[in-house]
Amino acid sequence: MIGRVVEQTNDRETNLLAEIDQLRLEIVRLQQLNNDLEIALFTTAEHGDMIEAQLHAANQKLQAEIVEKVQTQTALKQAEEKYRSIFENAIEGIYQVTLQGNYLNANPALAELYGYDSPAALIAQLTDIGRQLYVEPHRRDELMAYLKRFNAVSDFESQVYRKDGSMIWISENVRAIRDAEDTLLHYEGSVQDITARKITEEELRRQRRLAEQLLLNVLPQPIAERLKREQKTIADSFSAATVLFADIASFTELSSHISPIELVELLNHIFSAFDKLVDHYGLEKIKTIGDAYMVVGGLPEPKADHVEAIADLALALLQEVTHFQTAAGQPITLRLGIHTGPVVAGVIGTRKFSYDLWGDTVNIASRMESQGEAGHIQVTTAVYNRLQKRYELEERGIIEVKGKGLMRTYWLLGRKSA
Repeated sequence: MIGRVVEQTNDRETNLLAEIDQLRLEIVRLQQLNNDLEIALFTTAEHGDMIEAQLHAANQKLQAEIVEKVQTQTALKQAEEKYRSIFENAIEGIYQVTLQGNYLNANPALAELYGYDSPAALIAQLTDIGRQLYVEPHRRDELMAYLKRFNAVSDFESQVYRKDGSMIWISENVRAIRDAEDTLLHYEGSVQDITARKITEEELRRQRRLAEQLLLNVLPQPIAERLKREQKTIADSFSAATVLFADIASFTELSSHISPIELVELLNHIFSAFDKLVDHYGLEKIKTIGDAYMVVGGLPEPKADHVEAIADLALALLQEVTHFQTAAGQPITLRLGIHTGPVVAGVIGTRKFSYDLWGDTVNIASRMESQGEAGHIQVTTAVYNRLQKRYELEERGIIEVKGKGLMRTYWLLGRKSA
């Protein structure tokens, strides 16, 4: 019995020891688990701090970006409002136009410039500006060509139609708008009304043309050009020129029978007809002195046939004057004289100046006229020598020429038959 008890006691002791060992192992496991948990908690806390720091930094950056974005948006809005104000209140017309000729945008100034009630009305009604706006449609084609080549065009002037059909002049400053691939998308620009300036310029041109025409009425064109170049003194010597004087015979007696107005009108008609003949033969009218008419050949530009041209003019003047008569039916006759030789030509005076000739040739030509006869052309030997082969001439004889003495003279009768 006791042995059994001892045996049972030993068994329980063994079991107890086993349980104690088991408990020890469990304690070790739990201690290890506790250590792991502590490490995990520590690690988690450490990560949390780092994440919190990162979140804080990200939040700060985000807030900065938001502030920056708000500031940028505010600046953009202010800039947009500024440019919108400029666009809406600009004095110049401002626009954007498609390549097809439609307005994308237009400001009120442009609408008013073209006579439309609003930019919207202008955009709606002008759908092909090449055809509807430009008076000369090729002007827009030219503008497009310049834009494609240079990307910008300044002071491009055109005449355009307003809504009511009236026309004005405009000046455009235009630039091309392209995408990243350099493709032309549309163009934009500004417009100024330059009609007043164009009218002023045209009036100045008209006045200049009038002044030049008036200048050419009193001076040969080469001489007028030299004066316009502000040449101070014009005095040229010519070794060979031919001078003609024509005078209405019995003018004093004629003038006593008609009124001054009729006399002036008659002289105007006669000398106007003579002017046309002078131009026809390429000669230069110098002046009229009362009823006398003075012409020269061979200056201011050299003319090889100046003697022949003056002879032909003299014959034509004799023929032309037969078409005129007084109101009372009195015929008009001329007395003409010609001489050829050296002369000096120049401009005298600063007001009402004139281009005139000086020299012995002029004096002798005048004597040939004054000492001639009505209906005749008296010429000197020098002229005779130049014309005798192709013109009919008749010797008048030797006459006493005032200031020159005795001179042999001839009558010019006409051209010889071919």
